[in-house]
Amino acid sequence: MIIILIGLGTALGLMLYVSRGLAPLPASSELKRVAYPPGTGISELASQLEEKGLIRDARLFTWYLKLKGEGGKFQAGEYELSPGLSKEAIVSLFNRGETVKSAGIRLTVPEGFTLKQTAEKLQQLGVDAQAFEAAAQQFQGSGDSVASGIPADPNMKVRLEGYLFPETYEWKKDASAQEMIATMVGELDKRLQELPEGWRQAMAERGLSFHQMLTLASLVEREVAVEEERALVSGVIHNRLKQNKQLEIDATIQYLFDKPKERLFEKDLRIESPYNTYLNKGLPPGPIASPSLASIHAAIYPAETNYLFYVTKKDGSRTHLFAETFEQHKKNIAESNK
Repeated sequence: MIIILIGLGTALGLMLYVSRGLAPLPASSELKRVAYPPGTGISELASQLEEKGLIRDARLFTWYLKLKGEGGKFQAGEYELSPGLSKEAIVSLFNRGETVKSAGIRLTVPEGFTLKQTAEKLQQLGVDAQAFEAAAQQFQGSGDSVASGIPADPNMKVRLEGYLFPETYEWKKDASAQEMIATMVGELDKRLQELPEGWRQAMAERGLSFHQMLTLASLVEREVAVEEERALVSGVIHNRLKQNKQLEIDATIQYLFDKPKERLFEKDLRIESPYNTYLNKGLPPGPIASPSLASIHAAIYPAETNYLFYVTKKDGSRTHLFAETFEQHKKNIAESNK
């Protein structure tokens, strides 16, 4: 009986030791980074976990992993864990490979940004802006990509302007300019699938190629600040194109400068350029910015009106007054100036 009692006591003590040794440590919000390179053994991992204060006993944890047949599916990488996780939670995390994303490049391209503005923003993130712009000039879309249809027009200021979809992107630190551009063009291809079915036919019925439509969408993007006016401004542009009138859009003049001017003067409207819609009829040679999907939709599906003119209200609302005739337009200008 004494021997039995001693044996039971020993077993109970061992159970308590193991149970306590595998119990979670006190919880903490402090994150500990653990490296698990390829080829690392589970005993090495356990030692690191103990050293970081994430488990109590490396030997017991290794024994537990072997007993459960765990470790074979652990995925290499860097992990962030906080003290207080159970042994099951730690195992699950390594099995799922919930690694910490390596430091990289995160870029947000706002709607209406030019390619040059995007390059300047990348420059601030440590990317060579000139290399990015050069790669954009040389980029050739392939397959069904819309970029494969960019016309070879020497009048275009920037070949890939408008084709870099405005979105937030993430790349590895060593990503090349070509890779970044391919991602942004690919995002445009992907987002076009969100347009209503039959959008290509609707575009063709208006006599527009994709490049022309994207150019028109970029004009809408740069001219409109209020969502509900996109289709109205698009309608004005379509109506003026039908009547073979100059579009007379200030945004096309602003595009000629490295930085937008606070105010355009009469001499600015006389600058000789294929993009000057005061001097030239029709659309400019290409987009002047990256349009949003909403502006692309408005370019394909404009509001059906008789409006031929619009002027910005000078009341801070950033909305417009629309007119069918030049006489009405002059009255709107006077009203706006009040």
